[in-house]
Amino acid sequence: MTPSSPGAPGPYSRPSRRHPRPGGPVHLALFVAIGLAAGVLAGLFGIGGGILIIPALVGLARMPIKEATGTSLGALLLPVGLLGALTYYRAGNLNPRASLLIALGLFFGAWFGARLTQAMAPQLLQRLFAVFLAVMAVRMWIKA
Repeated sequence: MTPSSPGAPGPYSRPSRRHPRPGGPVHLALFVAIGLAAGVLAGLFGIGGGILIIPALVGLARMPIKEATGTSLGALLLPVGLLGALTYYRAGNLNPRASLLIALGLFFGAWFGARLTQAMAPQLLQRLFAVFLAVMAVRMWIKA
């Protein structure tokens, strides 16, 4: 099945019952709500948007995992954390050098991860992501 095949998920696919194409008013409001919730939680806990946005897109918007991952990266292209980071900086709680070095790693790491994802089956990707979230949650729970 190619990306332009009927029923195949992706930006050029046609809607199907299994993969409805979002775009109506309900989805627009849902996407804004997901972004708002992810922004608030990112500001509170400093967590990456993908940890919040991808599960919301898959679970609430019923978006396929690869499309949710790409959409999450697309949403993070703009300097969405700038105002939050400025607030932390003013309070003395931001290390600019570490932030820039992490951003450099993210820049190249996101490219490599995106290429790797394209070769994976969607089910494997979703399971790996779920395991990652579970492991991180257990680690945080133990260290709290």
